[in-house]
Amino acid sequence: MFDATTILAYKAENKAVIGGDGQVTFGNAVLKGNATKIRTLYKDKVLAGFAGSTADAFNLFDMFESHLENRKGDLLKAVIDFSKEWRKDKVLRRLEAMMIVLNREHIFILSGTGDVVEPEDGKIASIGSGGNFAISAARALEKHADMDPEELVKESLMVAGELCIYTNQNIKLLTI
Repeated sequence: MFDATTILAYKAENKAVIGGDGQVTFGNAVLKGNATKIRTLYKDKVLAGFAGSTADAFNLFDMFESHLENRKGDLLKAVIDFSKEWRKDKVLRRLEAMMIVLNREHIFILSGTGDVVEPEDGKIASIGSGGNFAISAARALEKHADMDPEELVKESLMVAGELCIYTNQNIKLLTI
């Protein structure tokens, strides 16, 4: 886990939502409170978010987006191609960043070592220092509350922002 941020993604029946806080830290200091760590990719059909080193994450976004373009938006194939390239490249294996990518069909965590993880439930994934707080809240809300996906992600990130010192409550959301 990185002491840098909180990203939470949720895949519902007909929606995919990703959210992230806006805090950027350097050691124990807050550098920025309104950063954007989530974005849409491939004709606004794929959502992505990152935790970790910002420079490394931007490189990963660019590299992943090229695989997505080559695979004409097929997220599963792009993730596999991306992982293969990541594992073969000695420089990439040292990048200090993680990503979540999702669409309405799939959700994956891409680790800093080239691993691809599909969440066990296939619906909820989180990364970053506040990720465990956010995913715990999301699982509880999904099970015990009747909320739309955007509200579930936002409220879960707000909980993480209350508990994790590296996470703030300046939440941004994207939905497809």
